[in-house]
Amino acid sequence: MPLFFRKKKPSDDARKRLEYQMCLAKEAGADDILDISKCELSEVPYGAFATCKVLQKKVLIIHTNNLTSLVPKSCSLLSLITLKVLDLHDNQLVSLPADIGQLTSLQVLNLERNLLKCLPQSIGDLAQLQTLNVKGNKLKELPATVSGLRSLRALDVSENLLQELPRVLAHVRTLETLTLDASSMTYPSPDVCSAGTESIQQFLCRECGIPYYPPSHYLLPTLESDGGGTSVDGVDRAAHKYLEEESEWQNKFLDYEKRKEKKMQEKLEFERRLNMGQREHALLVQQVNSQKDEILQTVREDQLRLEEGLTKHQRYLEEERLKLLQQLKQAEQGIAGRIQKLLEDNQRQKQSADILKSLENERIRMEQLMAITQEETEHLRRREVASAMQQMLAESYKNKLLQMTYESRRQDLVNQACSSLAEMDQKFQQILAWQQLDQNKAVSQILQEIEMQKAAFEALQVKKDLMHRQIRNQGVITEQRQALGYLLQQLLKEKRQREEELQQILLEMEAKSETKQENYWLIQYQRLLNQKPLSLKLQEEGLEGQLVNLLMELSAERYLPVFAHHRVSLQALSTMTARDLEKIGVTEAGLQRAILKRAQEILAVAKTIPELLRTVDAEVPAAPEPSAPLEEPPSPAVPTAPPLRWDEKKSECVVCMEQEVRPQPTRGAGAGGGVRAESSTSPVCGLVILKISRFS
Repeated sequence: MPLFFRKKKPSDDARKRLEYQMCLAKEAGADDILDISKCELSEVPYGAFATCKVLQKKVLIIHTNNLTSLVPKSCSLLSLITLKVLDLHDNQLVSLPADIGQLTSLQVLNLERNLLKCLPQSIGDLAQLQTLNVKGNKLKELPATVSGLRSLRALDVSENLLQELPRVLAHVRTLETLTLDASSMTYPSPDVCSAGTESIQQFLCRECGIPYYPPSHYLLPTLESDGGGTSVDGVDRAAHKYLEEESEWQNKFLDYEKRKEKKMQEKLEFERRLNMGQREHALLVQQVNSQKDEILQTVREDQLRLEEGLTKHQRYLEEERLKLLQQLKQAEQGIAGRIQKLLEDNQRQKQSADILKSLENERIRMEQLMAITQEETEHLRRREVASAMQQMLAESYKNKLLQMTYESRRQDLVNQACSSLAEMDQKFQQILAWQQLDQNKAVSQILQEIEMQKAAFEALQVKKDLMHRQIRNQGVITEQRQALGYLLQQLLKEKRQREEELQQILLEMEAKSETKQENYWLIQYQRLLNQKPLSLKLQEEGLEGQLVNLLMELSAERYLPVFAHHRVSLQALSTMTARDLEKIGVTEAGLQRAILKRAQEILAVAKTIPELLRTVDAEVPAAPEPSAPLEEPPSPAVPTAPPLRWDEKKSECVVCMEQEVRPQPTRGAGAGGGVRAESSTSPVCGLVILKISRFS
C-alpha cells in the first residue's frame, strides 16, 4: 500500500465551473448563494471562506465533491457565521468540526451520503437549526446534546447503523418529522417506530416522565380561557380563525422556501444546458478549424516549393544570425552581470529596511533608552534611498548606452538583410502573383466561415446575457424575503394585541349581570339555526304541515330532522308501530304512543273533513324552526348577555338591526306548558326571529 497518494486534479470543466461560480458570487447584485457543487474538490478553497465572510453569504452549496474535511488549513469556521443553509451531501466527510456549534444562524444542514461515524457534541448549540439530514452515513448513536436543538422540525437518520434513540430527544418539542429505519431499531421498539413521529415522541416523553404536547402547541400556541370557566362560542371562533390565519402564513413561508429551492434547481439546469451549448460550439469550431487546416495544407504545399528555392539564402542568413546571436549573448551576459549587481543592491536595501523596522520596534519597546527620533530616522532613510536611486540611475544610463550600440549594430544587419531580400523579392514576384488568385479564393472561404462563427458566438453571447439577467433578478427575491420578515414581525405584534383584546372582552363579559344571559343564549341559538345545513332545511320544508304541528304540540320538535331524513308522512306514520319509531330514533315510550295516537286521530278527522287538512297545510308555508331548548341556570363564571324584554312592541333583527319585523303565527307550544315560542320575520334579510317565554 503506498504511503503517499497523488491528489487527483479536477478536470477542465470542473475548474471552469469553480471559477465561474466564484466570479458570479462576487458580482454586483449577486444573491446570497455560493454554489461550488460538482467541481471535483478535495478540500474547500480558501476563496470560498473569504467570499462568505466578506459578502455575508447565507447559503453555501458544496455537494457532489470529494471533500474529506469541511475546514481547510489556515481557515476558521467563524467565516461561515452568517450561513443559514449548508449543503454537504454526496461527499467523503469522515467527521465534522468540533466547533460546528459556532454557526448559530444555521437553519438547514444536509449531510446525506457521507462517511460520518459520529456527530460532535457542539451540534446542540445550533439553536436555530430546523432541518438536519444525516441519511446514508455510518452513525451508531446520536449525541445527548441534540436536546438543545429547540427549533428542529425535521430529522432524517435513516440508512445508518443506529439502533437506539437518545431519551433526551423528547425535549425537542418542535420535531414534526423523524425518519429512521424502524425494522433495525431496538429502542424504541420497531412497532413504536413504524407508527410515526408522534408515537415515538409520546414514548420518549413517557420514558422521561414529562407530558407530551404536539409540535403545533409550540409552533402556534392557542389561546386558553382564564379562570377555568367555559369559553364563549364567539371568542373560540375568533381564536380559531386567528390560528388558521397563522397557519396559512406559515404555509406560505414554507411554499416560498420550496419555490426558492425550485429556482435553484432551474438555475442548475440552465447552467447544464449552457455547458452543453459551449461543448456544441467547441465541436463546431473544431470542424471549422479542420476545414481551415485542409485549405491551409494546400497553401502550405505551394509554399514548400518556394522554400526550396529560399533554402540557400536562409542558410546564409542563418550563419549571419548565429553571429548576431553570439554578439547578443555576450551583451546579455554583461547586462546579466549588471542586473546581478542591482539585485545585490536591492538585497542590501531590503536588509537595511529590515534593520530599520527592527530599530523602529526597539524604539517603541524601549522608548526611554532610544535617542533617535522619528525625524532622524526618516532623514537617514531618505538619504539611503537617494543614494540607492543615484546608483540605479547611473546603472540605467550605462545600460541605455549599451542598448543604443546594440540597436545601431542590429539596424546595420537588418539593412543588409533587406537589400538581399529585395533582390530575391524581384525574382519571386512573378510566382507570388500566380498564387495570389488561389489565396484570394481561400481567404473568401475562410471569411465565410468566420461569419458563421461570429453568428454562433452572438447566439452564445445572447444566452449568457439571459443567464446574467436571471441571476440579477435574484436580488428581487432578497427584497421579497425582507418584506416577508417585516410582515411576520407585524403579524406577531398583531397577535399579541389580539390576545390582549380577547382577554379584555372575556373580563368585560364576565362583569355583566346574570340576568342578561337568556337573551345572549337565544342569539347564539339563533346563529346555530342559521348555520343548519341546506340539505336538512330542504328536507324539513318537505314535511307535511300537520305532521309538524303534531310534533310541536307534543314538544317533540327536536325529532323534526329525524322525520325529515326518513321522509315520514302522516299516512306512513299511521301504519307504524312503537318499534318502528324506536328504530328511527324516537326512544321515549310515552312519546311513541302519543305520536301514533295523535296521527290516527288527525287521519280520522281528515277522512270526515278533508278541508281541515288542506287549511292547516296552507297556514304553514315552511317547515318551522326548532325552538330554543331549556337552559340550565348557568354558573356565575359564564359570560352573560342582555335579557330580552318581552313587553316591548318592536323587535330588532340580530343580523340587519331592523326594528320592525313581521310577526308569524305561533308554531307550537308544550303540551304540559312551560315554554312558548313566537317567531317573526325581518323584512330586510328575511331572518326568522324566535321569542321564547315561560308560563305555568
